[in-house]
Amino acid sequence: MKVNVGCNGLTMTELAQICGGMLCCVGGEVNRDMPFRYVCTDSREAERGSLFVALGGERVDGHDYIAAAVSSGNECVLCERLPEVGDRRYVAVVVDDSLKAIGELAKAYDRRLSHRKVAITGSVGKTTTKEFVAAVLAEGFRVHKTEGNYNSTLGMPLSLLSLQNDTEASVLEMGMSGFGEIEYMSRIAEPDIAIVTNIGSSHMEHLGSRENICHAKMEIVKGLKKGGTLLLNGDEPMLRAYLTPGVDPVFVGIDAPADFRAVNIREGIGRTVFDVCYNGRTVQNVVIPTMGRHNVYAALFAYAVGVRMNLDDQSILDGLNRYRPVGMRQNVYSIGDITVIEDCYNASPESMRAAINVLQSMSSQKKAGRMAAVLGNMYELGENAERFHEEIGLYFAKQGGSLLYTFGQMAEQIALGATLGGMQPENIYRNDDTKNPQLTGEMLLHSLRPGDTLLVKASRGAAAERILAYLKENSGRLKG
Repeated sequence: MKVNVGCNGLTMTELAQICGGMLCCVGGEVNRDMPFRYVCTDSREAERGSLFVALGGERVDGHDYIAAAVSSGNECVLCERLPEVGDRRYVAVVVDDSLKAIGELAKAYDRRLSHRKVAITGSVGKTTTKEFVAAVLAEGFRVHKTEGNYNSTLGMPLSLLSLQNDTEASVLEMGMSGFGEIEYMSRIAEPDIAIVTNIGSSHMEHLGSRENICHAKMEIVKGLKKGGTLLLNGDEPMLRAYLTPGVDPVFVGIDAPADFRAVNIREGIGRTVFDVCYNGRTVQNVVIPTMGRHNVYAALFAYAVGVRMNLDDQSILDGLNRYRPVGMRQNVYSIGDITVIEDCYNASPESMRAAINVLQSMSSQKKAGRMAAVLGNMYELGENAERFHEEIGLYFAKQGGSLLYTFGQMAEQIALGATLGGMQPENIYRNDDTKNPQLTGEMLLHSLRPGDTLLVKASRGAAAERILAYLKENSGRLKG
């Protein structure tokens, strides 16, 4: 990871003061006030003017790469110990914990700036909600948002360090795999608004239960500014019942009464229209350029943020309509005469069902072709993994699926669920080898017909987009 420090740079003396570290000149006298404008954790990205952060790890220890970083012209190092690097000169700040030091640096840097912060976590929908919120806030503010995978205990602080001097609002995504991580990031960011999108089954392997997942996600309140706003999914009973001393939650929802509620939801191909009820009034015909109830939730959170940030309704509507998906999340396009929904970024039982719902809605509105899906492995589900995969196959069948292509080690469980749901065995194609996406590609080439709608959905580790790449390369072989 590497970021450009947003404004004015920092010096090694400042770093030592902020982190309480020991400032050392290695290999000879070096300017202790050495400035740096970049922060990186990969020695291959180190260069003159950057700070190389040596992070310890079970498999890779960054301290083993300090010599390589210094050899490339890098003269600033943050580390936990000083290894031998030959005759190279550099200045180092030595701390007990490099990761914690980066967090302290980010917090101190952030406090120099005047801007409002929105922090987002949840089992699914974090990135989509972030993009909707950023699109809305861009109608009235200069916005910084988390990019790519900068949503971890390392990435989120680095994202803060890249804030520009003129930033007026920042939207920060916070992911986690265990207890304490969200609290750590929240205390660094000190958000004005905190969002928990939902509680799902992701990370069940590490946390053991949805109740524990809820506790871990709700750590986001630990750094919430006094008087700040906590936005929760009011259709999730665990969040509805969660006690947050000193904080009165604001709820968004569809099914249950909520402070911001979507009603009269209508779906069309590539868009959803709904009305928003809040503060005793109704805003009609809110349009978002994507499909699915899960996206309505994300838009509701963004609407609530816009209201809390004093944007008028028209600005919020304009921002929602300017939303665009990022990465491999629900991208819709055509390969030949096949409509494709590419949703390969990640998967959980909840997001799988949401994607299947979008597929069903899109397929039914086309009034032609069949409903087909490549469904792959979902990871980090613990001892209930087989059951979760079987339930997804069953759900696909019950929603009217015509063709199922399973991909990964859990292929048999997905296929079993679909069979139990009434799908004919000849319409279920199995591939348990994620190293061979071409096999599934060939299955698609030989069975899809013009007018079919195809969903491709799996966890990131399955890299199911390779199937689509093969399909594109061989699209001339699709049945015409």
